[in-house]
Amino acid sequence: MSAALQVTAFGLALLSTLFLLLATCTDCWMVNSDDSLEVSHKCRGLWRECVTNMQDGVRTCDQYDSILAEHPVKIVVTRALMITADLLAGLALATLILGLDCIMFLKEDPCVKLKMCYGAGVILGTGSILGLIGSLWYAVDVYVERAMLVSHNIFLGVHYDFGWSCWLGMAGSTGCFVASVLLTCCLY
Repeated sequence: MSAALQVTAFGLALLSTLFLLLATCTDCWMVNSDDSLEVSHKCRGLWRECVTNMQDGVRTCDQYDSILAEHPVKIVVTRALMITADLLAGLALATLILGLDCIMFLKEDPCVKLKMCYGAGVILGTGSILGLIGSLWYAVDVYVERAMLVSHNIFLGVHYDFGWSCWLGMAGSTGCFVASVLLTCCLY
């Protein structure tokens, strides 16, 4: 039972970590939600902003000036939280691989392997909370920005909704959290 639970937690952690990495690297955290009048599809991400022409499919992207340049707080905070979550999830995966019962590393000392799985669960839980805070921070900021424009009857021609990268970050963080709960609470 313990080995099956470990492998399940590892599979979920691996998939969720990939989701977190994809969310951090991709550039569709915000998408324009008014496609009825638009001839282009706009995406804003943590690293650049891209526009895709709907007629011919040509995509152009504008990199943000510099990583160290002054950016909106939501981008800086989300970048920092997502990169930290990615690093912690990667560290947790490496620790979890060494702690799995099916791996021959430290096979003679099952207590140490169990502690490694528990430690991986704690690290994964910390990373998942940071990733979830980063994704939700960005999503709430997008919602507040949109609500402020609507409440002031300001129409700029385009308004943004959550993009698939934002949803991917939330899903990856939630999956990492579930894997963390499996490793820390259910393994014993």
